[in-house]
Amino acid sequence: MNWEELLSLQRFGDTHKRIRKEQDETRLGFEVDYDRVIFSSAFRSLQDKTQVIPLSKTDFVHTRLTHSLEVSVVGRSLGRIAGKKLLAKYPHLREIHGYQFNDFGAIVAAASLAHDIGNPPFGHSGEKAIGEFFKSGPGLEYKNQLTAKEYQDLIDFEGNANGFKILTESREGVEGGLRLSYATLGAFLKYPKESLPVKPTKHIADKKYACFQANTSFFTAIATELGLERRASDGSFSRHPLTFLVEAADDICYTIIDFEDGINLGLISEDFALEYLIKLVKDSIDTKKYHQLVHMEDRLSYLRALAINTLISDATETFIKHESEILEGNFSTSLLDKSKYKAQIQDILSLSAEKVYRSQEVIEKEIAGYRIIADILGAYSTALVKSKRGFANNYDQLLMTTLPPKYQDISGSLYTVLLNCCCYVASLSDSAAVHIHNKISGKQL
Repeated sequence: MNWEELLSLQRFGDTHKRIRKEQDETRLGFEVDYDRVIFSSAFRSLQDKTQVIPLSKTDFVHTRLTHSLEVSVVGRSLGRIAGKKLLAKYPHLREIHGYQFNDFGAIVAAASLAHDIGNPPFGHSGEKAIGEFFKSGPGLEYKNQLTAKEYQDLIDFEGNANGFKILTESREGVEGGLRLSYATLGAFLKYPKESLPVKPTKHIADKKYACFQANTSFFTAIATELGLERRASDGSFSRHPLTFLVEAADDICYTIIDFEDGINLGLISEDFALEYLIKLVKDSIDTKKYHQLVHMEDRLSYLRALAINTLISDATETFIKHESEILEGNFSTSLLDKSKYKAQIQDILSLSAEKVYRSQEVIEKEIAGYRIIADILGAYSTALVKSKRGFANNYDQLLMTTLPPKYQDISGSLYTVLLNCCCYVASLSDSAAVHIHNKISGKQL
């Protein structure tokens, strides 16, 4: 892979090549990507989607929206720092093509902003609930009516693939979705493969998948334009190098900030925060300044800022050190897996898992989320399939009218209808899902 191709400004539908030197410096194409994501309705819905605590009534607990904004800020810093070092290593990118270090920051920031845009309500349990509906619930009846890959898309419903669908899929009057630059879309694709085969290797890029069968054509076109290396004949590609920085931004934020949420909720004591975070920032902490901070939130904020800055420096150092391997597609782990602070990071994640992710509040609300999603998916998938096959009853017809127009389309294949139904459920905010569930259950008029 080479950076000239990887930094492509091309967008869906372009009939001519976009040249970096011809860009308007007041509003670069990569910066336009960020604007298009942040003004999209799919991004706005993240304000009421779970990050850690489903349906939390606590103001300071992060949602998918606040998390995504924070990841984009960290991603921008990672991209800019790495960009400076890459331009020093490859001066022709600046001197001949006109790229600036801020371009790297803008690409990573835009991809980071969008990284959770396809996630269902109720956190990762939402993805699992959709998958279980087709794997062992009522949706199992469709297994023999779909191809293996189509069925795998449903039983292993993936927020990353749904995000790619949201960002790129054409609909009537809107060609190419948000029409983001191929560089940003490439950086967004954390797992550039289809749903099958499942985890064919231990490579980080095989952990999940990036696109549904409905979107493979454009996925392949983007990968080809960017010059991503084909890893196998199964349609998998090497990651875009900047994807490692997007992933690092996400990893840094959920490691530190989910931990902070646990402390603010009282699930983790401040003593643990001091013990775990200070181990991470012991080389940069100003102990005099720290001891002058009277309030817990100020002490915590100071440690969080130092911790994030420490991990940003460490991740960019790792990225540059392994940049040649990354370009060759031979770097197989996340950047934080190579961190000199890996032990401290693992300690924090383990404590968060014990005290936050497996807390009684989270478990109880995830259980409720499973039932809510299964019931909504069952009602709407039944109505859509019966309508497609011409034997919908009055209740099915009434349900159909409550769907947004773009999800009422039953002209496609069975797979398309079922996938769109899943994507509708995934588009719901936590509160909207509860409201719809109450309606179809007869609990609210």
